[in-house]
Amino acid sequence: MNSTKEDVNKKIIVKKFGGATISSPEKIIAIAKKLKTDASNGDKLIVVVSAMGKTTNSLIELANQVSKNPNQREKDMLLSVGERITMSLLSMALHDIGVKAISFTGSQAGILTNDSHENARVENIKPTRVLEEMMKNKIIILAGFQGLSFKNKEITTLGRGGSDTSAVAITAALNATQCEILKDVPAVFSADPNLVSDAKPITSLSYEQLLEMTFWGAKVLHYRSAELAAMKRVKIYVGPSKEDHKTSSGTWIQNFQNKDLDMKFKPSENQYECSKIISINSFNEILKLRISAATAAMAVDKLKREFTNKEIIFPQILNMEFSNSSDYLITVSAPHEVISQIRKNKFSFDVSAESLASIALTCTGLPHYEIQEEIYNKLSEVNIAIFNSHYSSLSLILIISKEHLEQATKALHELIK
Repeated sequence: MNSTKEDVNKKIIVKKFGGATISSPEKIIAIAKKLKTDASNGDKLIVVVSAMGKTTNSLIELANQVSKNPNQREKDMLLSVGERITMSLLSMALHDIGVKAISFTGSQAGILTNDSHENARVENIKPTRVLEEMMKNKIIILAGFQGLSFKNKEITTLGRGGSDTSAVAITAALNATQCEILKDVPAVFSADPNLVSDAKPITSLSYEQLLEMTFWGAKVLHYRSAELAAMKRVKIYVGPSKEDHKTSSGTWIQNFQNKDLDMKFKPSENQYECSKIISINSFNEILKLRISAATAAMAVDKLKREFTNKEIIFPQILNMEFSNSSDYLITVSAPHEVISQIRKNKFSFDVSAESLASIALTCTGLPHYEIQEEIYNKLSEVNIAIFNSHYSSLSLILIISKEHLEQATKALHELIK
């Protein structure tokens, strides 16, 4: 084999299809036909797939029917099946229309992780077999969401949204041209279009803006994949699965200069230090944990040990406050099934019974006091109480009652001009 890795890198395109886009045999066949067209121009395609539709949720429910607290190793063995079903069906559909293809599990593709079941992190990628088969002009179908623990050689899963991480990781490992995240929505929006009818599509975002949006709850891409894309400078396109990025606007994410940013959010020629709200995102369920500890490090360590002992996925820490002489108040978010596990278990720390949500407004720059004033006034107009607020470099984050989340999102979206 005379060709080198560098020879093929120039034309590698990674395409990731979400569960809703491949939820039926008919949709899988349609995607196979589209991939045949895409491959006809000479591009070498790596296709990362999620489980079909709500398969992962169904498998979790199945596990809960036979066990009150499913073993994490066995749960990973079960959940990894979903993506394997999709990858094999898509490969079969491609063969049926005369396209050479081969499917790989995460372990077969050389995706090596740590040994943290249900929430593993990618540590290395050794895509030897992927490169070998790609050189034979085959479309590679890769099961997302999964890998192999480097230490124990166990099947692991990457947590919710893990297929996004798989796609970005393989893009970086192969130095591919771009990573296309293909969904049943046409772009990244200024708010959840299912919630806000006049949500606006965003045509371009910087890595920093995407990181802020995904950290505070944007569902279009998982935060870990956004973090990896920023670190490895992976060019990402988010768009509809049924159209080509050349004909659909979609959203491009890369290291944009100001001149390349979405026209809606660019300052005019006579504006300089100008910041605008570009996106509203939320977690519809957060928890406050009150932990007695001498230091912040000891508080987090206690949290980690107790969750590990009960085989509960470690949640995302959103904020930590020193509440009195011996207590820390830690605000966390996690997928609904993890929140449910935390609520039904007993710990040495207190779990708040309040039904709280977070809402974050991400800006093009610092959320300066004029923006803050607008936000506070808008919520005051609709009589929504703010229990807490804090800031990051691009976002203002508010803690409110869960029952007011939809109303608050719609009201605050009126501030996006």
